[in-house]
Amino acid sequence: MKETNLIPKLKEEIKPHLVPVLDPDFYPLGLFFSWYQNQVKEPGEKIRIGLERENQLISIWEGQVLPASESNWPLTLIYVERLVKFLLWQKGAWKIYFQGSPAIYQYLKSNYSAEGKRKFDVDLMSTVYEKPFEVVLAEADEFPEEKENQLILGGHSDGCRLGFDLGASDFKVAALKDGQVVFSDEFPWNPQSEPDPKYHYDHIQAGLKKAAAFLPKVEAIGGSAAGIYINNQVRIASLFRAVSKEAFEKKVKNMFIEMQKEWGVPLEVINDGEVTALAGYLTLNDTGVLGVAMGSSEAGGYLHPSGHLPGWLDELAFAPVDLNPGASIDEWSGDSGVGAMYFSQQAVNKLALSAGYSFPEEIKLPERLKEIQAKVEKGEKLAAQIFKDIGIYLGYTAQLYSLFYDYHHLMILGRVTSGPGGELIKQQAEKVLAIEFPELADKIKIHLTDEKSRRVGQAVAAATLPLIKK
Repeated sequence: MKETNLIPKLKEEIKPHLVPVLDPDFYPLGLFFSWYQNQVKEPGEKIRIGLERENQLISIWEGQVLPASESNWPLTLIYVERLVKFLLWQKGAWKIYFQGSPAIYQYLKSNYSAEGKRKFDVDLMSTVYEKPFEVVLAEADEFPEEKENQLILGGHSDGCRLGFDLGASDFKVAALKDGQVVFSDEFPWNPQSEPDPKYHYDHIQAGLKKAAAFLPKVEAIGGSAAGIYINNQVRIASLFRAVSKEAFEKKVKNMFIEMQKEWGVPLEVINDGEVTALAGYLTLNDTGVLGVAMGSSEAGGYLHPSGHLPGWLDELAFAPVDLNPGASIDEWSGDSGVGAMYFSQQAVNKLALSAGYSFPEEIKLPERLKEIQAKVEKGEKLAAQIFKDIGIYLGYTAQLYSLFYDYHHLMILGRVTSGPGGELIKQQAEKVLAIEFPELADKIKIHLTDEKSRRVGQAVAAATLPLIKK
């Protein structure tokens, strides 16, 4: 049975209690995952999935699938493919180990190939980890052991520290002495249109040196920036989009490694989504924080209940959340139902068009968002429904995320959450949790964080990243 025919039949059995008014075919992936897992009775067929990323770090997922049969097979293919897709963008990997049915393995290997349905994922993961992407079948005695990051990043307040947060229109620096902020400032810049990497390097260094003047010495530096960073190397970052490929390899890729050599102290640079979660910890004075930023796309970050950043990829923009076969397709990845289309300016635009609003083609997404937000502030109910629907998305996706992250604080932020729309998102998400998942409503608290507070806190939080070795 084809997926397009299967989902409507599933929805007869697994019905969401709350449905987005402007997107009635939304089918929460978390509901399907939980339903499928509940269908598996002993003895199911055991599967294991291993994801290898940088430095031989390996994350492992274990579970069971339904016994092979004509009726179970299409359900299992949907389940395993969406599961692997989510794990891939949560953890990151250049190599997937699979233990289980050879037929399922062949399905995954075909999808995650240079010519397969997930060729975007294959290409991007190969770029990030600088290794050819592969899916391998492994028997129990060949399956690797789990190996997570032992480096405890974040939450270090001792000593004299510098922090920076690199944005698209400005960057912020901060100086900390034994946990106290002694200096912070913001500097305008225009990195995305500058082709010379020296521009970026000199601006960051100038900001750091200004902050360093307020400390007796510098013992550690931490940084936050949009993009993907592996071992302090820049792998993918929009801040350097104007830089040629050749100049990127020569001057940008190891920019922060060169910066560390110049300062001669521990230096760590990570994705800004991860630092958002760390800033949440510093704000809430509690761990187990999942941050979701709704801006031009969706950005995610996770702070483990133990109080450290695991160092996973957490690119939730590409992680699936909706099983509706007719869901909007993300233009970049070519996949449907992924987070970027539900928690971003793209989501607002999608729902606005569904509501009957129209925009001149020259008006871009940020301006469309402002226009809809202005209508909400004027009390327009149809515009308000857009943010209520995003709140329904978020409530169901909070349950999905709980299957993969151990968290009890969900921080939402970004331009989409500013103004009264943010409160509508929060209220509807809380309503979904209360009605559909009461056990999670008691566990997960949703926090609405304004952009100004986030930006002030990012550089300070980043400063706490490196461990100062005594």
